[in-house]
Amino acid sequence: MQKIRVGLLMIVMCASSFFVQVVKGEENSRFNVSRTGINRKADQVYNQINFGKDEPLSREVFRKAYTGYLNLREAGKLNQEHSMLSICDFSLSANVKRLWVIDLEQAKVVFHTLVAHGQGTGEEFAVNFSNRENSHQSSLGFYVTRETYNGDNGYSLKLDGMDNGYNDAAYSRAIVMHGADYVCDSYIRDNKRLGRSWGCPAVPVAQSRAIINTIKEGTCLYIYYPSRPYLAQSVWLNRAPHISDDELIKSEFQKLNKQNNIAAGTLAQADTNQDAAATPAVPQLPTYQGVQLAVGAQ
Repeated sequence: MQKIRVGLLMIVMCASSFFVQVVKGEENSRFNVSRTGINRKADQVYNQINFGKDEPLSREVFRKAYTGYLNLREAGKLNQEHSMLSICDFSLSANVKRLWVIDLEQAKVVFHTLVAHGQGTGEEFAVNFSNRENSHQSSLGFYVTRETYNGDNGYSLKLDGMDNGYNDAAYSRAIVMHGADYVCDSYIRDNKRLGRSWGCPAVPVAQSRAIINTIKEGTCLYIYYPSRPYLAQSVWLNRAPHISDDELIKSEFQKLNKQNNIAAGTLAQADTNQDAAATPAVPQLPTYQGVQLAVGAQ
């Protein structure tokens, strides 16, 4: 009798373990599907943005910024009436325009300009980042813009850091956006690099008021740098924001249509080199989450 009980217990334990693994697998699968869907949605938005004649923002940086933007919006941190996303790419030289202010609703770049990093962060290139008071270093991560005020640097915009341990002390450190005379092309010509702030993302004086008024009061600002610890730990980058099934399927359709058009072009080219009687192979219709999709014109 004891052996039977032990045997039954082992069966139950094995079944429980199997069930846990299956559930975890399904959760990971759903997360992967969501991440894939988010990237495709980000690419869809990115491809619609008119970057003009200027150097476009990195697609990979935009993916990250857009993921955080969606998460912050879903968490109720952003003003739902605005669709502005501001991105500072601090992996670039300070001597090039590395701030993009993008109107996501209109799919256009509103501002593309110079932006300074902190004195303690580096010379021409940003290297060191900090969340500490008096470090004079820039802080990585996602911010939500707050109210404006007139201070020692003129018209300025308060910033609220959203990444714990990385920029959540920004408000108390008075890390703000403001205009600065040292953020201009003439300073670069005279000094071989852009001027530096005490940690604030300072912008050209001539554009500062317009930029601040465009992004104030509840919009998203993302300061990017390829820091492995930050990229691995930021909750806004590593949480999968909700995207509706309709949005996922729409993104999937667009990808499949592109693939289908490429395949159709390849087959047409091959057909011209074959005998007229030959029949080219027809690619199978793809499926999404087990459902067959009919790929056609949108």
